[in-house]
Amino acid sequence: MSLWSAKDAAAATGGQAVGNWDVTGISIDTRTIETGDLFVALKAARDGHEFVAQALAKGAGAALVSHIPDDVAQDAPLLIVDDVLSALEDLGRAGRARTEARVVAITGSVGKTSTKEMLRDVLGAQGRTHASVASYNNHWGVPLTLARMPIDTEYAVIEIGMNHPGEIAPLAKMARPHVSLVTTVAAAHLEAFDNIEGIAAEKASIMEGLEPNGLAVLNADVATAAILENVAESLGMSAVWFGQKAKEYALENSVLKGNTTIVEANAMGAPLLFKVQSAGQHFAMNGLGALACAQALGADLALAAQSIATWTPFTGRGAREVIALDPADSRMTLELIDDAYNANPTSLSAALDVLAAAEVTHDIGRVSKGRRIAYLGDMKELGPNEIAMHKAVAELESIAQIDIVHCVGPLMRHCYDALPDAKKGHWTEHSTEMAGFVGHDLDAGDVVLAKGSLSMGLSRVVDAVAKLGHTTPKTSEKDDV
Repeated sequence: MSLWSAKDAAAATGGQAVGNWDVTGISIDTRTIETGDLFVALKAARDGHEFVAQALAKGAGAALVSHIPDDVAQDAPLLIVDDVLSALEDLGRAGRARTEARVVAITGSVGKTSTKEMLRDVLGAQGRTHASVASYNNHWGVPLTLARMPIDTEYAVIEIGMNHPGEIAPLAKMARPHVSLVTTVAAAHLEAFDNIEGIAAEKASIMEGLEPNGLAVLNADVATAAILENVAESLGMSAVWFGQKAKEYALENSVLKGNTTIVEANAMGAPLLFKVQSAGQHFAMNGLGALACAQALGADLALAAQSIATWTPFTGRGAREVIALDPADSRMTLELIDDAYNANPTSLSAALDVLAAAEVTHDIGRVSKGRRIAYLGDMKELGPNEIAMHKAVAELESIAQIDIVHCVGPLMRHCYDALPDAKKGHWTEHSTEMAGFVGHDLDAGDVVLAKGSLSMGLSRVVDAVAKLGHTTPKTSEKDDV
């Protein structure tokens, strides 16, 4: 099915189409390009124009360019524009305008991508649903997602992130959501903001993009809830709240049962019971926010509560795997919690709470005692108080239930130094060094968490743990809610 014709794409961007082509998708990366895609020659670390010939050779249906590269034929299928990023934005606006989809936009310091994926599953069970890929949530990710949206989309889920002030509102206005969600407000990207109140104001600016009669879904439990409320009121936008302090979507109780979180809530005065296939209070909150959005979009809440039970976290975002250490002995396993994609004080505290509550297995390994073990990497972009924030990790209540903490990076050294001696594992400056210790550190019966900012490379530790054995097949959850 055609996504964009040469004529429609040229009309949307004001560009000049070369040839009469149709494309079925849009790509910015020749490594993952598919036959029939429109290749967008963005300028990032490399100029995308260097790869246009390669994209066309791999089957791209056309390329969006600001000039014809020297190694590309003059009559190649192209869309020539003044500026490629601006044209992608125009294409995104046009993609949004031509669909009758009900749109939700999501932002927040923690939980954006997980909540977006929950909503993808929930809404996908009730209609044709389009959502952001991975964490495509920035100045090119949002227009790319909108430009990729099929015209017959019924629900769209758009993730919007930020690193600096003033980034969210323009993207929200491009997405024009009917519902906007702020998952939480926490200390992240503080290098670019004076304080957490500034972060709250930036997150709240997602409401500036709401369509007339739109609805804001807001976290009642954050310390900066008043800022969110004031912005909603100043914009004349209706709001509903979720969380333990909320009236509309009240989180009444959450119970961790193995790798599942069972949630009791009250939704607009009616009892709501659902489960999430991952352990953690933060997943309960994300799930409740997602269900509030689904109902606001017109989806059936009872069906949505059933569908959310099938969602599982992505690799690097809290995914849990059982690693079989000895294929000949099914008892010889350890559990890995892969949360290595990102970290800030709020998400790290939540991850450590999950590890502290995890069930270990005794008397099956050489150590005999199953242990809770954390590999923690630096949290980046926290501003002038970053040392104190890392040191404070050692004082979290969850640390009492964790047996060994290994630390990676110069900032996490402050956590390491503050830990009780009995809990100190290794400290290394780089994750590569830490990965080399994994084989000696772990044993059957252990539960292991890896958590740190992406640039710290804790995925190397995750890979080292995985290579200790082979991943066992996932079993289905049999408990009914």
